[in-house]
Amino acid sequence: MRPSRPGFRAGHDRGAAHGIAEACGTAAPAGAAVSPPTSSGAVIPLRVDATAELTDSLREMGLAERGEIPCYTALTGGVSSEIWRVDLRRGPVCVKRALAKLRVQQDWFVPVERGRYEVAWYRTVADIAPRAVPALLGVDARRYLFAMEYLDPATYRLWKAELASGRADPGFAAAVGAVLVRIHAATAGRAAVAAAFPTDAIFHAVRLEPYLDATARRHPDLREPLRALVDTTARSKRALVHGDVSPKNIAMGPAGPVLLDAECAWYGDPAFDLAFCLNHLLLKCLWTPAAAPQFLACFDALADAYRAGVTWEPTAELDARAAALLPGLFLARVDGKSPVEYVTEETDKNRIRRVGRALIVTPPPTVAAVRGAWAEELSLASHGD
Repeated sequence: MRPSRPGFRAGHDRGAAHGIAEACGTAAPAGAAVSPPTSSGAVIPLRVDATAELTDSLREMGLAERGEIPCYTALTGGVSSEIWRVDLRRGPVCVKRALAKLRVQQDWFVPVERGRYEVAWYRTVADIAPRAVPALLGVDARRYLFAMEYLDPATYRLWKAELASGRADPGFAAAVGAVLVRIHAATAGRAAVAAAFPTDAIFHAVRLEPYLDATARRHPDLREPLRALVDTTARSKRALVHGDVSPKNIAMGPAGPVLLDAECAWYGDPAFDLAFCLNHLLLKCLWTPAAAPQFLACFDALADAYRAGVTWEPTAELDARAAALLPGLFLARVDGKSPVEYVTEETDKNRIRRVGRALIVTPPPTVAAVRGAWAEELSLASHGD
């Protein structure tokens, strides 16, 4: 039986229900609802019939009673989806709908069908690690939206917010690595799971193209190794991949990590998930420099816990693929389509470019070697070199 817990907070809620707009009861017309602000803080109006459409969907899913008028709160900070907290007589729920065009500076269009596979990822993982995913409450395939439990932010803190405050717990990082490898190990080599996720084109559109291909366009001299990285990753079909294992999509729950926002779900190379999450721990060293040693300790803890659970292939082979991906993803977060918002100084961007470019040209054998190169760069910078 699935354990009960309060509510759900989706990955793109970014830890807060502040700066939101509400449409509750009859106090606001349908057009009063708004979608989450963009990264620049601008509020984008929804269609006039948005709340009416959502209410119809909730009734069809059996979550809203006939005659009930839900209270909608647009959650802030998302770039890939519209997300609402919806207060119902039964209690709060979270409703999510994928966007066709992401709210980033560059044009980035992705299939809305990815929401179907996010639902499938949650269902698959619920059988493997039920405490590590939110419970699904309803699916409206026609409108490309679904409802989940709402996680109370007071109980389920976003890992990104903790790291931003300099609170880096290697024990929690190890728990993330352990649950991630548990999912990969349980789905590795399973033909039925692979068949349920025919998402190669979606994964290319949301991950390989905007990260690695886009970075290759900014660095033409690296086009060949980056293209080889894309091809190798695309061909690797080993386990069920989340695709966006980032601190912004990991809640710190009472029972451990809760993985959110699986829009990039794909049956492919688990090394991508490992590299994607480790990349954020390297980048956070520039966000909160005083906590850099703790972030690197989290890197080590997560990587060690993950490697300890690899059963489907030689650990060294997976480590090598993750190590090859890591510098490309590192460079992509300043020169791809989705740069991290907290690396703004050109000197910091150049430090990432210096390390990332060198490691792309000469791929490291292990993720520990990537970590070592970045630690050396940080040490040199701290001494003014």
